[in-house]
Amino acid sequence: MEKYKQDYEYGGMLAKTWDLLRGDTTQWPDRFFYRHFIDRHGGRVLDVGCGTGRLLLDYLNRGVDIEGVDTSPEMLDLCRAKALVLNLKPTLYLQSMEDLDLPQHYEIIIVPSSSFQLVTDLGDATKSMANFYRHLDPGGILIMPFMQLWREGDALETDWEQDGEKVRLEDGALIRRWSRARYDPKEQMEHTETRFEEVIDGDIVNSEHHIRSPATRWYTQQQALALYRQAGFSDLKIYSEFSQEPASEDDVIFSVVGLKPGSR
Repeated sequence: MEKYKQDYEYGGMLAKTWDLLRGDTTQWPDRFFYRHFIDRHGGRVLDVGCGTGRLLLDYLNRGVDIEGVDTSPEMLDLCRAKALVLNLKPTLYLQSMEDLDLPQHYEIIIVPSSSFQLVTDLGDATKSMANFYRHLDPGGILIMPFMQLWREGDALETDWEQDGEKVRLEDGALIRRWSRARYDPKEQMEHTETRFEEVIDGDIVNSEHHIRSPATRWYTQQQALALYRQAGFSDLKIYSEFSQEPASEDDVIFSVVGLKPGSR
């Protein structure tokens, strides 16, 4: 099995099978959650960690003024290919959150799929928050979901588990994915391994092994709010998952919305 190595994490079979293994995302609740704020707030939107364009292309196709940024050139290439089929021409940037330096300012920045948690260094997380703040116009808002990946009483390690299997329609190949994780509660870090297999006529014709260590940092609700406050955001609101209801302490997923002070 080939060990995947690259300067960015989302490449190789992880990128190529991303949309296939995710399946139909049109009814995912975050799609409607962000759209609620976009419709109410208005203005130019930045999708940070836009990947293959799950949200960006849908919003762009509906007339939203939205741009995207991601660290993976492979994911952005897939986004462009999908956009071509839809006759769309998205503005996409290849940059990291911690080094974000774009020519535009925005009224709304969204960081879907808990992508902010991929920034595992706390110093880089602070830089990223400062960059989001700098790229917002006064009166603009930052919307980010967070996922609590481990809680007291959970296992510190998981065994290999097949968590994805789909047939690729264009060639009939069977794509399989296995994953396992290790958790460090003290550092609030998740370490992951993922295996991919491409099977044609019963034979494994391609395989990859991805190791991400650390892969993800998790935050408590209070820690997430503190990040926003440190960056200068005010009027903070924290929601239960992707609803308009206030978050409770039991929520595994919560979304935070913060305002950059000033008038629009």
